[in-house]
Amino acid sequence: MVRQRREGGVRDDLTVYYDGACPLCRTEIGHYRRCAGAERVRFVDLATMDDDAALGSGLDRAAAQARFHVREADGRLVSGAAAFARLWRRLPAWRWLGRLVELRVFGRRPVLALSEAAYRLFLPLRPRLARVLSRSGLLRTSA
Repeated sequence: MVRQRREGGVRDDLTVYYDGACPLCRTEIGHYRRCAGAERVRFVDLATMDDDAALGSGLDRAAAQARFHVREADGRLVSGAAAFARLWRRLPAWRWLGRLVELRVFGRRPVLALSEAAYRLFLPLRPRLARVLSRSGLLRTSA
């Protein structure tokens, strides 16, 4: 897959798929969109996407809504904690965290393994956390 050009000639280095119907997801992605470097990232809101073909090969809407996914410019699909690390490496303010998560120690990535375990524990809690935070007024409830 070749890098996609958007208006103004900016190339997308990464495509991020997120659930815009989830207030927690929408708030987090809103933060990343305001960061320096975000102009090179294409953000795809699954809640407003009409054509599932826009997800590309290897990803369907249900999988994309259940877990965080990004697609590299070369077409590789990455999910979970590794996907967050790929996004963070594109944003200068977050680059240090992306590097830390992907750090190799004796051929292994221990921080990535711990991050993935934490992410898997968080996933079932996400809907409940989003409801609690929305009720408390800490999250926007509309797009």
